[in-house]
Amino acid sequence: MRILIVEDEPILAQTIADLVQLQGDEPAVAHDGLSGLALAERGGFDVIVLDVMLPGLDGISLLRSLRGRGVNTPVLLLTALSSVDDKVSGLDSGADYYLTKPFSNRELLACLRALSRRQDRQQPEGLQWADLSFRPETGTLLCGARSVRLSRKEGELMTLLLRWGDQPLSKEEILRLLWPGEGEENNVEVYISFLRKKLAYLSSTVAIRTLRTVGYRLEVKG
Repeated sequence: MRILIVEDEPILAQTIADLVQLQGDEPAVAHDGLSGLALAERGGFDVIVLDVMLPGLDGISLLRSLRGRGVNTPVLLLTALSSVDDKVSGLDSGADYYLTKPFSNRELLACLRALSRRQDRQQPEGLQWADLSFRPETGTLLCGARSVRLSRKEGELMTLLLRWGDQPLSKEEILRLLWPGEGEENNVEVYISFLRKKLAYLSSTVAIRTLRTVGYRLEVKG
C-alpha cells in the first residue's frame, strides 16, 4: 500500500512514515499543501493522510481541489481542531475519516487499513449527464457509439461540469479548483472552447452554456 503523508510538522510526518513502513507499506511525504497537491494529482496512492493546517495551501482547500478534479483516493484528515463544525466541514469537503490530534498509533494504522480495504472494494465509476458519459480513469468522453480522449486538464474541467450539471459554476471557482494560486481567467475560456469542440465532434445534445457574470453550466440543446 502506498500512502501519501501531507504534514508540515517534520517529527510527526516522520513518525507516521516510520509507522506505515514498519507494517510493510510505502510512504511518501510532503510538508506543504502545494507539494502535497502535486504529488496527489500524480496518483498511485492508496490512501492520503492530510493535515488540515498547512502552509501554502490548507488541507481543506487541497481536498476540495482533489475531489473537484475527480481524484477519489481515500483521505484521512488529521487536525487539532475537534469541534463538530470542524469535523462536518472536513467530511463535507470529501474526507473519508477524521482523526483528532493527539491520536494513538494503533488507531491511525487501523484507520489506514480500513480505508485501504474500502478502496479495494471500489470500482471505477463513470460520470453521466444526458447523453454524455465520462470515464475519468481513461479520460474517455462518450456519446452513443462515438468517443474522444480528453487531456488531463480537459478531463478535470469536464468532471467539474458533469458534477455541477445544470447548476452554475463560476469562473473563479474553476480557477480555484483547477489552477490553485496560478491560473488566469483565460485558462478557463481556452479549455471551455476545447470541450465545446469535443462535444460538437461527438454530436452530443449537451452544450456548455456561458452565463454572463455568473459562469458556466451544462444544458441539453432543444
